[in-house]
Amino acid sequence: MEITLITVGKTTTDYIQTGIDEYCRRLKRYVPFAIKSLPDVKNSRKMSEEQQKVAESAIILGEITTSDFVVLLDEKGEMLTSRQFSEFIRKGMVGGKKRMVFVVGGPYGFSAETYARADAKLSFSRMTFSHEMIRLFFVEQLYRANTILRNEPYHHD
Repeated sequence: MEITLITVGKTTTDYIQTGIDEYCRRLKRYVPFAIKSLPDVKNSRKMSEEQQKVAESAIILGEITTSDFVVLLDEKGEMLTSRQFSEFIRKGMVGGKKRMVFVVGGPYGFSAETYARADAKLSFSRMTFSHEMIRLFFVEQLYRANTILRNEPYHHD
């Protein structure tokens, strides 16, 4: 199974991109993984929050197939421990889907259409983090999940 992280906008902070690159390099041992950075919506300053969410939704949903298992990284999602997340990944790997897609939305979250398409929602914290930091946290947790699944000495309870 392939895992894809879809994001709106690019990572522009060098030290965050360096961390993302490091964990992406480490992940190559375990699972086919890709990050798909979608362009920011043009003229978003002239749009309402809802209009921006709908415009981003169209771009995001254009990258998702009907056979994908879609997980929104969302403040309203379920919070898991690292071990629980590793089990979530394991179930996804054996669940018969070709691709598991995780999505980081834009600054205002997701539209109703995107929520309707989601198979699951996960939250990393009750706190708010920048979209760039969530990307780094996600790839680190995905790496951690894979080391947990293989009983490797990266994660400590």
